[in-house]
Amino acid sequence: MNSILDRLDASVLLTDEEAMVIEQVVAMARDEIAPRAERLDASGEFPWENIAAINGLGLNGMFLPEAQGGTPLSYTAYLNCVREISKACASTGLIWATTFHAIKPLIAFGTDEQKDQLLPRILDGGIGALAITEPTAGSDATGMRTRFDADADEIIINGAKTFITNGDVADLMLLFGKWGELGEGREAISALMVEKGKPGLEVLRKEDKMGHRAASTVGLAFNDCRVPRSNLLGEPGEGLAILLASLNLSRPSVAAHALGIARAAFDDSVGYINERQQSGRKIVEFQGIQFMLADMAAELATSEAWLWHVGRMVDAGEDDFAIEASMLKMRASDVAMRITTDAVQLHGGYGYCSDYRVERLMRDAKITQIWEGTNQVHRQLIGRSFIEK
Repeated sequence: MNSILDRLDASVLLTDEEAMVIEQVVAMARDEIAPRAERLDASGEFPWENIAAINGLGLNGMFLPEAQGGTPLSYTAYLNCVREISKACASTGLIWATTFHAIKPLIAFGTDEQKDQLLPRILDGGIGALAITEPTAGSDATGMRTRFDADADEIIINGAKTFITNGDVADLMLLFGKWGELGEGREAISALMVEKGKPGLEVLRKEDKMGHRAASTVGLAFNDCRVPRSNLLGEPGEGLAILLASLNLSRPSVAAHALGIARAAFDDSVGYINERQQSGRKIVEFQGIQFMLADMAAELATSEAWLWHVGRMVDAGEDDFAIEASMLKMRASDVAMRITTDAVQLHGGYGYCSDYRVERLMRDAKITQIWEGTNQVHRQLIGRSFIEK
């Protein structure tokens, strides 16, 4: 069926190479990743088979520079891949996207020596983690207390992080903390790369979550953990700029993730209401159902159109898109929650049971309204942008 959403997908401008990659990703997601999603959600097992399938296509290379062996594609192509993988398995989409979130700042702010040293392991299929949130510093990341202290050619790390995706499996972690000599303010925030297996880095606990159950989310402790000073990104105190730049790129990625979940729920709903009958008629023939379907389709189409708009802004080299990214993250995640909730409703009692994946999709959608800045925070950011100075 050539629906409005199919036509919207076809309108996205991609090179022939990008279109071919996305076609391969769609097939992999459909044939390999999606069939495992239910089992992985039930068991909470980390999806190593799915990561192997992603690495089999060399997808980490799409966001790495050519100088480090990558085959860089557009940000729009990356967002498309996030959506397709997340549509098949939200946990797997989250794991892969988090590697992008952790590595892009290294690419943007790291030295050639740092990139040459650290990026090959990502090219080889390594996993990344981004460590910002702390038990007492969530939406206000500037309140973080993790401390970096210089000791000759090393940095000593002390502190704790919470809700860290991939934190127990990551080969590379982008860690934010405060440079001890610069005090406790936001001007002390700094960023450094931490490699897997460093003494003093401890996994405290793995969270038992409502959704994204196959993606590990952990608490971490740093107890006199030492890393080379050469792993510092930029200079001490330059971390806030790195943090904000990383969020501007990760928020559209979160939106693509949410829209993959929403698209899966929408597709399942369309299929179900065209097959299920009540009173001798297909459910889709009832006007009330058609109204629900129209609202779902309109919200999904407009959110995806904005996704591609922001993707074009990034690919055009624009650097002032923070509000557009906030609008996108906020709207896409709200839409994902509404569409998955309506999908459960359209499936009736079956939607409340795990035999149908809309139950899982609804659980997976919720967190997208919370992470990368709660939607309440994004509404505040958007509203503030209209204050005349």
